[in-house]
Amino acid sequence: MVQKLIDRYCQALSWLMVASLALMVVLVFTNVVLRYAANSGIAVSEELSRWLFVWLTFLGGIVALNEGTHLGTDTVVARLSVRGKKVCLALGHLLMLFICWLLFKGTLAQVRINWDSTSAAMETSMAIFYGCGLVFAVSGAVILLNDFWRLITGQLSDDELVGVQESEDLPHQAHKPPR
Repeated sequence: MVQKLIDRYCQALSWLMVASLALMVVLVFTNVVLRYAANSGIAVSEELSRWLFVWLTFLGGIVALNEGTHLGTDTVVARLSVRGKKVCLALGHLLMLFICWLLFKGTLAQVRINWDSTSAAMETSMAIFYGCGLVFAVSGAVILLNDFWRLITGQLSDDELVGVQESEDLPHQAHKPPR
């Protein structure tokens, strides 16, 4: 149930990333054409493109965390027993939850500091720019807690115990094994 909600959320994020990327392409291309053709440009184009790129990166991190497609090495973990894999996965998730907490705490401080600061071109609160860290920290923590719960309740398959998958192992699919 929770995993289906997370998957739908990540699907919505994927569509938002597509729209952001398309908008970035349109903004940058239009700005380049206007610079060369009319010796002018769209004032907010560069700043908005930069903001979209940062948000796109953090949203992509959420989707990659859910799909288990982040970079990593499994040289040692793949050779462990099932119990060893479970212990390593649990420790890894606890460490990543701690990192999510640190990211949340630091980003929240940045959002508060920059709440009244505005960007140069768009004159929008810089808190929106830094808010992507909050979205990632909370979303990542939910994904990690769900996976951790599935681990401690025995709902994870043996294939899901190794957090890294080689690209050759999944030639046409970058998702976790079916649940």
